[in-house]
Amino acid sequence: MKNIIIASTSTLHGGGYLDYLLPELQSFFLNVKELLFIPYARPSGISHDEYTKKVSEAFAKINISVKGIHEFENPIEAVEKAQGIFTGGGNTFLLVSQLYKNNVIDTIEKVVKKGTPYLGTSAGSNICGLTMSTTNDMPIVYPPSFRTLGFVSFNINPHYLDPIEGSTHMGETRETRINEFHHFNPQPVVGLREGSWLEVKGDSVKLKGTLTARIFKRNETPIEVAPETELNELK
Repeated sequence: MKNIIIASTSTLHGGGYLDYLLPELQSFFLNVKELLFIPYARPSGISHDEYTKKVSEAFAKINISVKGIHEFENPIEAVEKAQGIFTGGGNTFLLVSQLYKNNVIDTIEKVVKKGTPYLGTSAGSNICGLTMSTTNDMPIVYPPSFRTLGFVSFNINPHYLDPIEGSTHMGETRETRINEFHHFNPQPVVGLREGSWLEVKGDSVKLKGTLTARIFKRNETPIEVAPETELNELK
């Protein structure tokens, strides 16, 4: 049974890394003593070791040790044996490229669908959708495919931002970009605002946190859904 947290972000303004989620994660990873961390997205170019150290410090607060996937000689075996998996944020193009390069994307999909608890934040959440095509990131590398893990039946736009009222900015909004996506792609998109997450338990997909999420469907007016709304039939 799938057991997944898909979070828009790792850090809220004014807070520490994962601070707002730690109470949730303590129960979510209740039976996990060592967490497998996937640092491939490398925010701001941080090294795999530096990123893993940052994550280790956060999870030490809830008595969970962390080991980076890059520390294993066989990354596929590391995924297969993992008690729990966390994929952090950064650049989604780089993340997906490395998942394919190390041949672990299919293995992650397999073990998580069988019940290994999975946490994703930002880029690590983006890859939980059908494709990575609704990322906000620059294409700094070229992945072999935009297909991702497909844990939910839609795409995700983490860090979703609403237009600022009164702003003189004349560029594209997130809504504009998602509408462009729907000219060429059929699947819905969930805009996840900062501090929101999706809780996936088996076939249940529920919005959590205190904020609404924005749901985009092709050729339909976007709608807002409240926390605790079930999204399992969104397709």
